Amino acid sequence: MSAENGGGTHRQGRLARWLRGRRPKETADTGGREALLLAAARAGLPLAPAAHPAPGYRCSCDRVGCPTPARHPVSFAWQTQSTTDRAQIERWARHQPQANFITATGMVHDVLDVPLEAGAEALESLLSAGVEVGPVAESDDGRMLFFTLTRGTPEDEDEWWPCELDSHPETADEHPGMRWHCRGSYVLVPPARLPGDDGRQVRWLRGPEHRLPDPLTLLEALTDACSRHAGTQPDHAASAWPLRH
Repeated sequence: MSAENGGGTHRQGRLARWLRGRRPKETADTGGREALLLAAARAGLPLAPAAHPAPGYRCSCDRVGCPTPARHPVSFAWQTQSTTDRAQIERWARHQPQANFITATGMVHDVLDVPLEAGAEALESLLSAGVEVGPVAESDDGRMLFFTLTRGTPEDEDEWWPCELDSHPETADEHPGMRWHCRGSYVLVPPARLPGDDGRQVRWLRGPEHRLPDPLTLLEALTDACSRHAGTQPDHAASAWPLRH
């Protein structure tokens, strides 16, 4: 038992060192916030203002028992409000200096959202194999976000590719392994602040200047890593579900 635990600790330490080595120096500070948001918009990620943390692990929306504090859009019309327009994003950023921002998925991009340790393992493997990975964000709540091209929105609804990995923000807790954010979903875009007094953030590991890859080029590595992660930590993760065609 002790040998197994020691091996897990060693593996976690190695992944932590690898992540620190790749983490950009610029974090979610106010000086770089607007520049990072505009860089995401230039890459085609549609943005909209989101809530931000309030003292006492509360959300700025002041909703009692907010289920996703500081992680949800400000407006119910976030899907139509989301934009890449520079002037609009500058206005939002300057008039709402504390706001986080979300990016709406399923328009230009999707996001494959996995546990942090599984994501770090897969990312290291993919980069070592020379696979085009694209933008990747790290969240201090234990998740890693892989930004990919979207599966699209075909005119014929019968051609829509349903998948049991599809995740919506309100069902995120039901998908502790891999979550596939596509049409009708969203994620926080860096830089973003998370609730708590410990300065938790969402930050880029690989910025939006990287080209969005086809999600299928990453899927096998991510699902395999999630399965291994679930096997070693059954209380915190679950393996990804198979695709349905």
